[in-house]
Amino acid sequence: MTGADYLLPFRTKLRSMRTESFGADPAGARMERIRRSPHFVDGVFQNPVGARTRPSGSTVEFAKIYFHKEQRARRTPTGTVPVHATTLADLAAPPATGLRLTWMGHSSVLAEIDGRRILFDPVWGERCSPFPFAGPKRLHPTPLSLAALGPVDVVVISHDHYDHLDLPTIRALAGTDTVFAVPLGVGAHLERWGVPTSRMHELDWNETATVAGISLTATPARHFCGRGLRNQQHTLWASWAVAGPEHRIYHSGDTGYFPGFRDIGAEHGPFDATMIQIGAYSEYWPDIHMTPAEGMRAHLDLQGGRPHGVLLPIHWGTFNLAPHPWAEPGEWTKDAGEEAGQAVAFPRPGEPFEPAGKLPAEAWWRAVSQPIAHPWRRPRGAESVAETSRGDMDLAGER
Repeated sequence: MTGADYLLPFRTKLRSMRTESFGADPAGARMERIRRSPHFVDGVFQNPVGARTRPSGSTVEFAKIYFHKEQRARRTPTGTVPVHATTLADLAAPPATGLRLTWMGHSSVLAEIDGRRILFDPVWGERCSPFPFAGPKRLHPTPLSLAALGPVDVVVISHDHYDHLDLPTIRALAGTDTVFAVPLGVGAHLERWGVPTSRMHELDWNETATVAGISLTATPARHFCGRGLRNQQHTLWASWAVAGPEHRIYHSGDTGYFPGFRDIGAEHGPFDATMIQIGAYSEYWPDIHMTPAEGMRAHLDLQGGRPHGVLLPIHWGTFNLAPHPWAEPGEWTKDAGEEAGQAVAFPRPGEPFEPAGKLPAEAWWRAVSQPIAHPWRRPRGAESVAETSRGDMDLAGER
């Protein structure tokens, strides 16, 4: 380091130390557009409903729970997670009904809708981390390679956290002809990683882009953003409502429960299928991730307050990101679906299904998990999830 280096502003030095996986901060015309957003107030993007984005409660108590030996064992599968073996062959023929979903693990979903292919939050990397040697590691392999997946019309990103926006995956997709639809500000990361702006649609909430006859609308979510310690909240987070000529689908990204799901459903629904975050919840961050009960409530809100379509649970099973047992999200969602009378699909990673056809329903996780307690179950005769979706009960408090 030369003497002149000490004259550099401290912030500039920090930026020079950042690895490429941290991405880039919005600047120039992109930052000016961010400042004009009605959702950018007092120098940061705001949630539709107030939310605590930092863990609440005692850090010491959380650490005791998180690192407790027995609890750690419950957060991982007891054996090999069963990945669907024939994904590539199953995707070779077009969906008979015009809509097919393939959960690749965590929040990554390939949606084939009305003749087009949309890839949500693709993460093919081994770790959701800025470093290849540390951070949450994948608990099962990807069902097939990204190259084998074939052409994709649109890649949709919900926000810039590492388990949703993955540098090696984006780098690989940047070399194709695919188009990207991302929330406002996220384009700065993609541009640094080789995606030209001509192939990006960077949207604020309630803005819509049309690609190959499919409309993609960035809809509100209750979460936050950031890829480093210096988190400026200058990139937006979003859920997505997608409509083709014949079908409608919804991807929640990461979000806490909020009443806006009803508005999204009223404007863009009802949906043939929703992909809803039901994992990585905790009482330490109740505002920014949903429990399975809240995820079911969100789905019902999106469908006008009644069971309709199919719910695909996402954001679970692939990475260990929260204190709850590994298989609890699947078990709890299964109970919530039965209680509400709502159809839920439980595919193994890589198992394609058509929402209008036979749904995968086996509780496959039970073969590779420790026994799961069911503290969320209520006595017979208690009001149903469908009924509480129309009320004001906080279902997060049921645990």
